[in-house]
Amino acid sequence: MIRQCIFVVLLGLLSFPSAPSGFGQSASNAQSQVEAHLHEAHRLLSENKPDAAIPEFRAILALDPSNIDALGNLGVLLFFHGDYTSAIPNLRGALERKPDLWKIQALLGMAERRTGNPLAARADLENSFAQLQDQKIRIEAGLELVELYTGAEEMDKASVIIGTLRALDPENRQIIYAAYRVHADMAREDAMSLALVAPQSALMYQLMAHEAARRGDTPAAIRDDREALRLDPNLSGIHFELAELLNTLPSTPENDAETKSQYQLALRQNPLDEKTQLRLGIIAERNRDQNAALALYSRAVTLQPDDPEACYDLGKLLFSMNEMEKSEKLLAHAEQMDPTNANIHFRLATVYKRLGRDEDARREVAQYQKYKDLKERLRETFRELHVDPQKLSEEEGDTDSKP
Repeated sequence: MIRQCIFVVLLGLLSFPSAPSGFGQSASNAQSQVEAHLHEAHRLLSENKPDAAIPEFRAILALDPSNIDALGNLGVLLFFHGDYTSAIPNLRGALERKPDLWKIQALLGMAERRTGNPLAARADLENSFAQLQDQKIRIEAGLELVELYTGAEEMDKASVIIGTLRALDPENRQIIYAAYRVHADMAREDAMSLALVAPQSALMYQLMAHEAARRGDTPAAIRDDREALRLDPNLSGIHFELAELLNTLPSTPENDAETKSQYQLALRQNPLDEKTQLRLGIIAERNRDQNAALALYSRAVTLQPDDPEACYDLGKLLFSMNEMEKSEKLLAHAEQMDPTNANIHFRLATVYKRLGRDEDARREVAQYQKYKDLKERLRETFRELHVDPQKLSEEEGDTDSKP
């Protein structure tokens, strides 16, 4: 629904030059009446009395049907009054006389959509959207376009508009929700397309594994990934995905061995895969093989020097090896890349404490507590959304304890 604040924005910018057309020399009295009604109408608008201004603009149009000021403002007033049918001819009349009134054209498109004319609405919103400079109006016009595109099942076009809107206002909850709906619909559409094109393919089983993992059904996800692997042992990313799933299961000698084997196969498939280097480093560290862990973590940081996870893992290992200066440098860089990560703040606090930098340590403890509390609040939200908080912790590597 369009926001009421746009009403003020539009009216504040709809001051068109009064251009009396069709007046002869004997019509000076009519011109005087037009000017008097205009003056009164704008006075009422300035006093926030839009309903009272409507009769004034109608009186102007009775005297001068082509008056752009009256056409545009009356159209806007009627739109926000909910009288879209009456607003349309006035908005269209103003636009015909001055085609670069982009706000008027956007509002016309919205009115047309509300009166059951999606084709005209789409044309007017598409034509005006790229030209709109006011952020609020552009967002509203964009959201209207998204609804028109999704209604026509043109999800690719809807996605393009969503990308533009997210850049305009990344924290706008209405845009975020629209993005979720569009991308969820696109995912379902793509899944159906793959099911029709290749129902028994390795890729279809890989997709099914993704969906099962998203639902929290790890056994089903593992089963589907194993079937995908059986059908195509060279399927891109399959070894890493299976290893990630196996890594969430309780530790047993058999499972640990298979997990490590799948990560090694993933690394053989893609030697430049930084995430696989990290996972194998964690396994090596868990097995008390510091040299192997150091080599793997270092390789990961070389591959992706701005990955906070890689910097964190190597920094934490260097801390355990009493390499405080090197550890601090890596952890500080990780903090720059991911400033809301509570684990990084915790680890930096311990490094600063060891280095005798007590003030820095206290600052990091405060940041740790701040983001830890925030994570707990988010955890409650995830529970309400039926997301497994334990799985969330494992995905984030939340293994540190309180400082």
